[in-house]
Amino acid sequence: METQIFYAIGLMSGTSLDGLDICYTKFVKQESNWNFEILNSETISYSSDWEKSLRYANHLSSEELLKLNVNYGFYLGEKTQEFISKNKIADLDLVASHGHTVFHQPQKKFTLQIGDGRAIKSKINKTVIYDFRSQDVIFGGNGAPLVPIGDELLFSKFDACLNLGGFSNISLKRDGKRIAFDICPVNIILNDLASKLGKKFDKNGDLARTGKADEILLDKLNGLEFYSKIAPKSLGIEWINENISFLIQSQRSEDLLATFTEHSAIQIAKICNEFMIKNVLITGGGAYNSFLIEKIKAKTRTEIHIPEKEIIEYKEALIFAFMGILKLQNISNVLSSATGSIHDHCSGLIC
Repeated sequence: METQIFYAIGLMSGTSLDGLDICYTKFVKQESNWNFEILNSETISYSSDWEKSLRYANHLSSEELLKLNVNYGFYLGEKTQEFISKNKIADLDLVASHGHTVFHQPQKKFTLQIGDGRAIKSKINKTVIYDFRSQDVIFGGNGAPLVPIGDELLFSKFDACLNLGGFSNISLKRDGKRIAFDICPVNIILNDLASKLGKKFDKNGDLARTGKADEILLDKLNGLEFYSKIAPKSLGIEWINENISFLIQSQRSEDLLATFTEHSAIQIAKICNEFMIKNVLITGGGAYNSFLIEKIKAKTRTEIHIPEKEIIEYKEALIFAFMGILKLQNISNVLSSATGSIHDHCSGLIC
């Protein structure tokens, strides 16, 4: 039985703008079975200038956006090279970069993750694979979620995998196929509300605990059309601006935090119950929000698994590294059952 070993770095920048996640992983393939070991990982917080540039990139002119695309690529390359040097990394087959999402409108056949892979490569002189979402959108898919390929091949012992990042998304096996979809916004809203109280995020959900949920607002949030749509489906900042922003402007931030935490828990638990999920692996920054986790547990019988810190924080970066390895081998790394595209396919641009 032939054993193949690969080494890859995954780069991930989420919509909640917590920072740049870098994950260096060893992948071992024996026949069709994959195993992994995270060797090094780090989150690099964005400076206030970078955070502002990325947060408001959707308001830039086309010329300014093209400039940011290249400059952010240089930034990713520089930080990756620093990470390689710091950890004395010698074995490296590729760097796979998710980029940072500026626009996501699959219904109009486009999505944009900035961070030019050629600019990354100019700083590290290694194979770089990037732009994993565009091809799926062109093929009629949502361009999201992409991580189900990793859930299928690396985390299959769990009935479902739930990520609590800027948005919550879930993947699970049904009728022999892995389906996946976005559930609701989480940290993209909670972090914004916490910032109005001078905090980067609501640590442990402590601010939300001091607030009181507004039942009228809660009914409006739970009644949004997206929640009645069937999968596959995905969310983006445009949806937030059109459906959420105007609803959460007029109350105490603590009360809004309490209301939106309750809303997130209701939507997540509803999916767990609807699909009769026995056990779920929870990752992403929201896994540390003990108030949110308590709320979810109270609304479902699904067994909740919170893994070790490395998996919580770097699962997405890990899976994009894995997607890069699959791309290099010309193996499908996007599941049509998860995104809604015309067929499974091998996505990403190789530089």
